[in-house]
Amino acid sequence: MSTKNNSDSFAQVLLPSKDLRKDIDFFSNFGFRLDNIYPADDPAVAKMSGHGLHIVLDIKADCPPATIILSTDYPEQFGEKKEFTAPAGTLFKVQPKSYHLYFPATQHKFEVRQLQDSDPWVIGRAGMLYRDLIPDRLGGSIIASHIRIPNGGPVPDMVHYHTIGFQLIFCYSGWVKLVYEDQGPPFILKAGDCVTQPPEIRHRVLESSDNLEVIEIGVPAEHMTTIDHDMELPTQHYRPDKEFQGQRFCHHILDDATWASWRIPGFEFRETGINKATKGVASVHVVRPLKPMAKPQLVSHDADIFFTFVMQGKMELNAVGHELQRLNKGDAFVIPPNLKYQVDKASNDLELLVVSLPGDFETI
Repeated sequence: MSTKNNSDSFAQVLLPSKDLRKDIDFFSNFGFRLDNIYPADDPAVAKMSGHGLHIVLDIKADCPPATIILSTDYPEQFGEKKEFTAPAGTLFKVQPKSYHLYFPATQHKFEVRQLQDSDPWVIGRAGMLYRDLIPDRLGGSIIASHIRIPNGGPVPDMVHYHTIGFQLIFCYSGWVKLVYEDQGPPFILKAGDCVTQPPEIRHRVLESSDNLEVIEIGVPAEHMTTIDHDMELPTQHYRPDKEFQGQRFCHHILDDATWASWRIPGFEFRETGINKATKGVASVHVVRPLKPMAKPQLVSHDADIFFTFVMQGKMELNAVGHELQRLNKGDAFVIPPNLKYQVDKASNDLELLVVSLPGDFETI
């Protein structure tokens, strides 16, 4: 069944009432106007409207009270109190209309998340399967998700955007077809490729291969996803240098990558260009050992967040003051600032996805 949303129809919310006059006075105080009341000799039903909402107050209504949330850019007009209860029990809440992104302070800790002992995959947006790589999310400062689509084909996604500080999509296995605002026609993101999704850039997931797996990083952990019902993608113009709240869209392609010596002796990395595109908000590197591997050295960093995902191979992680961790493909870990650690016994096929925020930091 399909219906049209037009100006010839409107929806109403039925609310119980015990004293019609008191309820009418209550909602009138919050900007609702009385449209209908009947019967005239002994009123039992009143219809009111306000703030885009139609309500029906009914003495004989056999339903529980509801909660009405009023979103406004001027919540101060209601005073300090933001919750009110109507005579019959309906709760009326006032909240800011505009969503404000909150960046909580990072709660630093050494954490290892192994694939073999992780929580079950859960169904998330658009039917995708999610595995949390940082369960406590460092106090809400970051979310790292391992996302999977077992059965490929068209993805039931809509044009949307995220109110967020930083977001990375790294294709770990398979491929996914994406399209972004002002970034040209749809394209295929293959295994080893990645993109940043600057704050509020409109985009859509179109199609995926079987067994698609991606690593998604979001800062902060809690952020708003908004559906854009009006924009159609791809957009008419191609603007690769367009900034979205100070960041540019970045599409790193594995086939075009160059490798250089990493900050830890015995390793090399490929540069993704994300540090430049985000103006230092974050850096994203893929790291692998050189042959032969150098003698392990204790190192540390002063980044606020330093996240690593083991994409291939195995290794040992020895952090001072913590138990030795033997890590394999699919495991992840977070190293807090100034904690000394070393990577040892890396297999020849070891490959690490390393994400640091901010992107510019010092190491020793």
